[in-house]
Amino acid sequence: MRALLIFSLIFSLTKIVQAQEITGAWEMNDGDARHQLFFEDGFYFHTVHQGNEFISSQGGTYEVSNGVIKGKSLYNTTDPASIGSTMDVSYSISGNALSLRMPDGEAGFNRVDNGKAPLAGVWRITGRMGEDGKVADIHQTGTRQTYKVLTGTKFQWVAIDPGKKEFSGTGGGSYTFKDGKYTENIEFFSKDNSRVGASLSFDGKLENGKWHHSGLSSKGAKIYEIWSKVK
Repeated sequence: MRALLIFSLIFSLTKIVQAQEITGAWEMNDGDARHQLFFEDGFYFHTVHQGNEFISSQGGTYEVSNGVIKGKSLYNTTDPASIGSTMDVSYSISGNALSLRMPDGEAGFNRVDNGKAPLAGVWRITGRMGEDGKVADIHQTGTRQTYKVLTGTKFQWVAIDPGKKEFSGTGGGSYTFKDGKYTENIEFFSKDNSRVGASLSFDGKLENGKWHHSGLSSKGAKIYEIWSKVK
């Protein structure tokens, strides 16, 4: 019994270490196309864009075991039929280089960051302040899901409905969070390519494990949102 418990502990620790080593943001250039790949808190997001043009995005949940990333698709802009399916991808890491052995060949990514920062994680909006100045809880219904992932320096939001195999939109890029100011620099946006290159700044703070996010939206409307980490 003791040997079994020790083996289970070692196996669990190995999985944690392997998950930590791929956590963060990675990128790859394929000609003029740029691939951005994020692993954070059990979620992965892979987006391709070329200059200001959005090409594709896919993502879902994952776990790591024995050098294999076991992923489950939550959305895929180019292959909606694959949503809900699983895929095992072998990988290896050497320094700041990640090699993924895909069915159609090997893909090499370079590390951008290690996924560590005060705001790093996968978030869902759980509260919003109304015109009356009161914060109301937000509960998503059905199978529609909206996520925002932040690595050490990168962000991406996605609006999806895995149950209906629908994709509503995504955007992302780099961010900074310093002295109560959260700033996003947009590098890709599926709905409006003209937004690429824009920067948006907000007031931000972490309070009781929740992210309070306030300022003006891209349309100039006042917002005050509360985000909670996905568990």
